[in-house]
Amino acid sequence: MTASNQQVVIIDTGCANVSSVRFAIERLGYAVTVSKDPDVVLAADKLFLPGVGTASEAMKNLEERDLINLVKQVDKPLLGICLGMQLLGELSEEQGQSGTEQVNCLGLCGAPVKKMQTGELPLPHMGWNTVTAEQDHPLFKDIPAGSYFYFVHSYAMPVFDKPEAGRTIASCEYGQPFTAAVQSGNYYGVQFHPERSSKAGSQLIKNFLEM
Repeated sequence: MTASNQQVVIIDTGCANVSSVRFAIERLGYAVTVSKDPDVVLAADKLFLPGVGTASEAMKNLEERDLINLVKQVDKPLLGICLGMQLLGELSEEQGQSGTEQVNCLGLCGAPVKKMQTGELPLPHMGWNTVTAEQDHPLFKDIPAGSYFYFVHSYAMPVFDKPEAGRTIASCEYGQPFTAAVQSGNYYGVQFHPERSSKAGSQLIKNFLEM
């Protein structure tokens, strides 16, 4: 499907600065709509779920905007970015400043999101790091092994592989291994920021749009 006849939608979660993701997509020649309208979202060919802030705040925003069930109804490829990827998981330990309980997330892939155990290394995990991708996965097509991507996070999914509940398609090491990219059916997620990851990140967004 070419750029000209593909409907690309960034889901308007109300808590994400979508401009950098939008510009990264537009640079590849695609028109982009930012929307939370169910008709627009469900008619899209490709969707992006960006996220910034905390999981508790983001899930609250999704609930207030009636987006939880809507995201679960999507049957086209959807890419969660950073916190957007974490929201695809079962639950998150990230409560923000005051919380002590875990946050229920969308439950679209079968892994929890936990605070990273990094030993002597500082949190957040911030800056450039390499990922090890599943061989021949279309999301990482034409991206050289050892490519660097840009990360900013303190919570992560463990590396996992569950029939019917998704799997890690790329891992990264920071203190210990964690999931850098995930797939569960038509839902994909990347822990890094492809829109800030230079040439490799642009190639990944292009791959997703061409899948």
